[in-house]
This record gives sequence, structure tokens and C-alpha cells, in this order.
Amino acid sequence: MDPEKEEFLKEFGADYGYPGGPKSIDQIRATEFKRLDGLVYLDHAGSTLYSELQMEAVCRDLTTNVYGNPHSQSDSSSATCEIVREARQQVLEYFNASPKDYKCIFTSGASAALKLVGEAFPWSQKSCFMYTMENHNSVLGIREYALSQGAAAFAVDIEETVHHGVSNGIAASVSLSQHQIQRRNEENFLEEELIGDAYNLFAFPSECNFSGLRFSLDLVKIIKEDSEKILEGSPFCNGRWMVLVDAAKGCATEPPDLSKYPVDFVVISFYKIFGYPTGLGALIARNDAAKLLKKTYFSGGTVAATIADIDFVKRREGIEELFEDGTAPFLSIASIRHGFKILNSLTISAIGRHTAALATYLRKMLLALRHENGASVCKVYKSDSLKVLCREWGPIVSFNLKRPDGSWFGYREVEKLSSLSGIQLRTGCFCNPGACAKYLGLSHLDLRSNMEAGHVCWDDYDILNGKPTGAVRVSFGYMSSYEDAKKFIDFVKSSFVSLPNQTGLGYHLRERSIPFPDKGLESSFTSSFFLKSITIYPIKSCAGFSTERWPLSISGLRYDHEWLLKSLTGEILTQKKLPEMCLISTSIDLHRGIMFVESPRCKEGLQINLKSDLQSGGREEVDLYGQRYEAQGYSNEVNNWFSLAIGRTCCLLRYSMSNDYLLLNKCKNGGMRRDMQSRVTFANEAQFLLISEESVSDLNKRISSTDVQTGAFKMPVQINPMRFRPNLVISGGEPYVEDEWSNLKIGNKYFTSLGGCNRCQMINIVHTAGRVQKSNEPLATLASYRRSKGKILFGILLRLHETNDEVEQETDSWLQAGQEIHPNFF
Repeated sequence: MDPEKEEFLKEFGADYGYPGGPKSIDQIRATEFKRLDGLVYLDHAGSTLYSELQMEAVCRDLTTNVYGNPHSQSDSSSATCEIVREARQQVLEYFNASPKDYKCIFTSGASAALKLVGEAFPWSQKSCFMYTMENHNSVLGIREYALSQGAAAFAVDIEETVHHGVSNGIAASVSLSQHQIQRRNEENFLEEELIGDAYNLFAFPSECNFSGLRFSLDLVKIIKEDSEKILEGSPFCNGRWMVLVDAAKGCATEPPDLSKYPVDFVVISFYKIFGYPTGLGALIARNDAAKLLKKTYFSGGTVAATIADIDFVKRREGIEELFEDGTAPFLSIASIRHGFKILNSLTISAIGRHTAALATYLRKMLLALRHENGASVCKVYKSDSLKVLCREWGPIVSFNLKRPDGSWFGYREVEKLSSLSGIQLRTGCFCNPGACAKYLGLSHLDLRSNMEAGHVCWDDYDILNGKPTGAVRVSFGYMSSYEDAKKFIDFVKSSFVSLPNQTGLGYHLRERSIPFPDKGLESSFTSSFFLKSITIYPIKSCAGFSTERWPLSISGLRYDHEWLLKSLTGEILTQKKLPEMCLISTSIDLHRGIMFVESPRCKEGLQINLKSDLQSGGREEVDLYGQRYEAQGYSNEVNNWFSLAIGRTCCLLRYSMSNDYLLLNKCKNGGMRRDMQSRVTFANEAQFLLISEESVSDLNKRISSTDVQTGAFKMPVQINPMRFRPNLVISGGEPYVEDEWSNLKIGNKYFTSLGGCNRCQMINIVHTAGRVQKSNEPLATLASYRRSKGKILFGILLRLHETNDEVEQETDSWLQAGQEIHPNFF
């Protein structure tokens, strides 16, 4: 056995791997999660994974039984009703809740359950919605219902106030730090009018999905029984307090025990517990609390009788029937028993110990990492100040990584590199803005500044003003293993830790392949450079064509990236989401003024007249990379051809060359667009992308060397320069010498370098013989030596140096293969 694993088992062996259980963790992985071979899945807080045995049982159930609509009297309907009844009972048993006290209301998920509470809660002008800072956006959304009904809302931090030697119960040890009170139309209310009996709601998560912080359910009793003491001096200390617990994350490893804690509302999603089904959750509501909810809408299944032409409805009296609109998703409900069977065989307590062992081990290893200068590598977001109300931590580890100089690695860089290593995790704020701001130390000013800079959820702005805007999150599930945690730790060490004898974490300018000797290498390079090939990509993300000679325009190579495909929903279509776009080939006949387009999915090719075909389409605005452009549409015939070619309804748009080509710059920094000084069509960053043949050759040697060193026996990977979709391929000189160029001259044309091109997964798409495949190369190898400040750079971006007038007046403004290149010429 691996010595490191032996050490792990010495410390965690009593809890890890289900000792004494029906199966060990190794057996579980080998028999129920074979699809994870070669993959490390570490986003169980986002969605845990279903067992293959679980799904076999679901399929067997659905293929051997007949389940009908439960709103009927047939035998199949009766069978469904019984399955649904059993499912409700299983859910209540999971939370140790008596059917005498609680009801299980099925919803489409935890968010729908929260929405139901928000809509139906008896808000008044005297009511208050109080919630901890650590809450999911779906909980914060309840605030809209409260404020719209005249109620107040405010966030709180839970603080410990223990005095040594003094013990007056849990409530005496807790205080709430109240944030600003929010209220709409506040001028309409007098403070004395707000004091009095009302129904108030307090919401907190059983486990924070950002940090893994577990709140003690003692909070339930504190708020319900000692609100006057805990909220002393607040106008909301009176009234009846009800408590909602968001258990969507926490219940996978430690479900709230409702026999001990009188929670009014608990919300869950089943895919968070055992992976399948998605689109199904539940609201576990205390009977007396559920009766206070005032539902407005009624639907099939929720009424006993209605009269169509007068205002009359008699609602059903059963709590579940009253709140479950329409036909319940009975096939999904029938499936949850197979998930519970898996959990019950392992026991939830064993699952909790197993996942806690992995999380504790990972925290310990990350905190121990040091750079060669002794600086800490990892900042783990874990507060130790809340001892009374936070008994322990869930199986979540959230953190950010630092460079040796103390600056931050961006979380998107971590996510990109982990994906190349076969590791799936989550980054960002995880829909928990309060916890994110709290742990990252982001003020309201920071948050507003970030938004003004263009930052929104799920974008690439991971570092702004020197601070992270989110974090990296690793989370474990019942099928996670030591090997998962170990592979992630090894990945962090190899990718982000600067160790003695390492050359550093930045990319290496002009560095040659390590396995190949330097001796005699210089003599193999010529001192001159020349243009090897020219490639134009008329339609964004579709295949281009190479030519010996091509004219220039004020936006770069004429017709390059002048067209794009847009879906009916407004999405700009690219190979990142539709790799098949690379199979659409293009060519342009300059003399005839026609673009020829072909696709293996279309029997006939398409011819587009570069001048006259625009008359049949209207003008549209296109948002792209923080810019808004004016574009010209085409006829239905053209759009239908492209829709068939990509298998999705879309339209073809052409960049407008009018003087008002740029209608709006939406972001102060221009989004990802690098060239903000000259006219650029629909290209990602700049007018030209230049690649060196020598740099590509060096990359191929590195890929081959990696295969040899790792003992990988597979067909050698040879990367063609066209994989990088360059406009210009050059030959001559040493690998990566282009990194040092600030400008260059090709023939009699001058170009300014805008720096390296940041590469993405798109260069890993391979198309051969009409088939499209994805691999890890060449991005994985590039990431090992071409990283700089969160980017993986290969090739350089160029801007035509001439002024617009010079190019427009030039009658012979062409580039031609074979022309000499003179770097750093001016």
C-alpha cells in the first residue's frame, strides 16, 4: 500500500471507507461507479452522483410496473397513490419526523419549496423576515415577498458571547449582529405601528454551501422560545417567530432531526442526496405552520369542487393535496425509494463520518502547503469563532490559492487546469453572495465596483482590484475516495506550488523542450522569418481556408470573421458549445464575389453573393464580448441551410461596415476584446492571430515526451498549426521567439503585437473524416509551461499598424505567402 495512504488510514481509518458496512468504499467504486474511472468528481455540493445499481433498480421498477395518474380511481392509479404515500413516509423517516407533526409536500426542488413558503407566508406590515448572511440566493428570494407585503427584512450574523464561569443556557451564549433593516415605502409606517403581534420568519441553512459551516439546530429553539431576549431592543422581538431550515446541502450527510428540533419548514432537493431524480424536492412542513400558509392559486388536484362561471372554489383540506399543484411527478417520486435504499444500507451516520474524514484530510493537506520561500499556498475559508452554534463542518472545503509573492491565483485558472487533469469541481460564489462577501472580505463598495467592471455570476472575472471575486470549492459525497482527495492535492502541488528546483509557475519564454539536448540546436534555426501561410475564417467558429495571397482591409484580412451564427434565443453560436461547426467549410472567390459554404449534413452547398444577398434580411444588434454591433441578416433560405448544417435553428448575420459599427461599449474594460483602438469584426480579441511553426514543433515534442515519461502507450499526437485557428503561420527562428516581438513588418505592411493569445478548450477539438472528438491536448501540455497570470498563452495577437485612411486608399494592400518578416522593425 502507498505509504501516504497508510498514514491517512492511521488517522482516519476508523471513519473512512465504511468499516463493518456491507461494502467498502473500494467495492462501491468498483461495482456502482465504474463510470468514474479516470475521473475525479468533487462537486457533490452542486449535485451528488447516482449509483449505477440505483439506476438499474429504477429502470427495473419502471419497466415491470404500471403507474397511472394518481388523480384517478384505476388500479394503476391506486398503485401510484400507494407509492407516493410510501415515499412521503420515507422522507419523514429520513428526518425522524412524525406524520402526526409533519407533512411532506413534493415540489420541483428546494427552490420551489422556498418559493411556496415565501408566496404563502402570512406577511403583514408588522412582520419581519430575518436570515443569516450565509444563505443561498433561493432563500434570499423570499425577501421579495416580505418586502412587497410591507414587511421588514434584515440579515444577521450569529455571534458567541460566552462568559467563562457563567452558564445561563444556550440563549445566553448567543447574540445576533443585525445588518441594515430593509423596508419598502418606509415613510408610510410609524415605528409604534410596527410593534405588536405578527408572524415572523427566520431562515438559515443546516450547512452553508459556501464554507461547509454547520449551524446548530439549537438556533430553532433559541429563536422560537427566547426571541425577546435574543432580539432585545428590536421592534421585532415580539410576535410569533417561525423557523425555516434550508437543508438542501446539509441533509446529504446530516439531515435535521425533527423529533428534537421543532423546525417549521425544511426544504430539500433529492438530487443533492442521491443524485437522481433531478427536478424533485420537498417541503417538510410542521402541521400547525402549514395551516398558516395562505395559498392563492388553485389547480387540478388541489380543489374539491369549483364552479366555472361564478366565484366559487372549495379547496381540499389535506396539506399535501392543497399545495401540490397539478399532477405530481409520480415516476420521479417512485424512484426516490431506490436512492434511500442505497443510503440506508450504508447508514447516514457512516456517510457523515466517511465524508468528514476526507474533508478534514484535504483541509489539513492544503493548509500545510508552502512555497519554496515559506509562504502559505492556500487560504481556507473556515471560521473558528462560532463554537456554540457550529458544532462541526460539513464535507466542503472552500479556498483560494496564492502565489509566492502573496498575489492570488484566479479561481477560473484553477478550474480550467483541474478540468484538464480530469478533476471536476466548482468555482465562484456558489449562489451564496452573503457568505462569499463575508469570507472574502468584500465590502459593499467592492461588490458595486466589481459589478461596474462587468462582473456577474459565472463569468471569468475572478480577480478584480487585487481581490478574488469567488473561491474554489471541493465537496465530497458518499462515494468519494481517498484517491479522489489525493489526486486533487497532487494536482495543486504540481500546478500551483513553487518548490525548490522548480523553474517557476509562469510560462517560459523561448524555452526549448527539456528532454532534447541543446547541443547543436542553435545551428538548426535560420536567422530570417517568412510568412508560411494565410488563413481566413469568414464565419465565426466555422472552418477557414488557406490562400497564397489575400487583401487587407481596415478590420484585418478582408472578410475574416465577418459573419456569425446566432440562435433564436440570441446566443452567439461557437465551437465551444457546438463543436460540429468546425465541419462547415468555407471559401471565397474574390473575382466572382461569392462565398461558398459546404456541410456534410447538407446535400448541396450554399453560395452567398458578397454584395447582393444582404438585401433580403433586416438589421439586428449583436452583443459580443462586451460590445454591441450592428449586423445584417439574410433570407430564410440561407438561415434554413445553416440550421440544417448545425442541427439547431439559427440565422446568419454579417458585420455591418457602416461608420456607426460600434453602438455601445457595455464594459469599461471592453470585455475580453484586446484591441480597442482599431476596427475588429467578430474575432475574439484582435484582427490577426500569428502562430510559429517552430513553436508548434516544440509543443509536439513536449507532448511526445510527456507520453514517454508517463508510460502512456497510445498513438502519437501531432498538433497541426491549424488547430489554433491562426490567420498567419510563420516559419524561421527559435520556438516562442515571437513572444518578444513588440511589432513586425511583413512585406511593406506594419503590425503591432498585442501580446499572447489566451487559449481555451476549443483547441482540443479534433475533426477527422467528418467526426468531431475532444481530447486534453494540446491544452494540457501548454498549461504545464505556458501559463502566465491565469492564462495559457500560445501565439500572438496583432493589429494592423496603418491608419484607416492609408488602408482604404491603398490599391494593392495585400499579404502574400513567402514574404519576409522583420520583427521589432519600428
